[in-house]
Parts: sequence; C-alpha cells; structure tokens
Amino acid sequence: MQIDVFDTYVTTTEGKRLHFDVFLPTGKQGELARQYAKEWLESIGIHTKDVQQESCNYCHSEAANPKVQQHIKQHGYYIYQMEGCPSSER
Repeated sequence: MQIDVFDTYVTTTEGKRLHFDVFLPTGKQGELARQYAKEWLESIGIHTKDVQQESCNYCHSEAANPKVQQHIKQHGYYIYQMEGCPSSER
C-alpha cells in the first residue's frame, strides 16, 4: 500500500507544540488529513478550540509497513507521533 505523508504541527493554548505525521492512502486530499489530525487530537484529550494548527502539508509518499497498513484499513488513517506528543509508538 502506498501512503501520502502529511507533516503536521499544532500549538496548544498552553504553548505546547506538537509535531506528528498523518498517513493516508495515496490520493486522499489534504483537507482529509486536517480532519483526521483534529479527530486524533480530540481522542487524546486536546480539543480543537485549544489548538492553533500551524500546518498540515503534504510531505511525500512511501510504502506503508504492515502495522500502518492494518491501522489504515481499520481507521482510514495512521498518526506517527513525534515531538511533544503524549506517547510515541515508534
């Protein structure tokens, strides 16, 4: 499965900066990546009214590993957590 990677940065009202990637099946639109970013933030207890989304931009495409493929098949997207995220699944 080929995926598109959307590099995403948000800042909370408390000044905490989060950096994560949204992985989507190739060909999905950037607006969908922003929607899934908001959905994921809500799922970890960060309300969208409490964040300023700095960016959610297409970065590149790549082949997804089996874990990512399975998650995308179940949920439609995968979040790769990086800087400032509550728990990283690296």
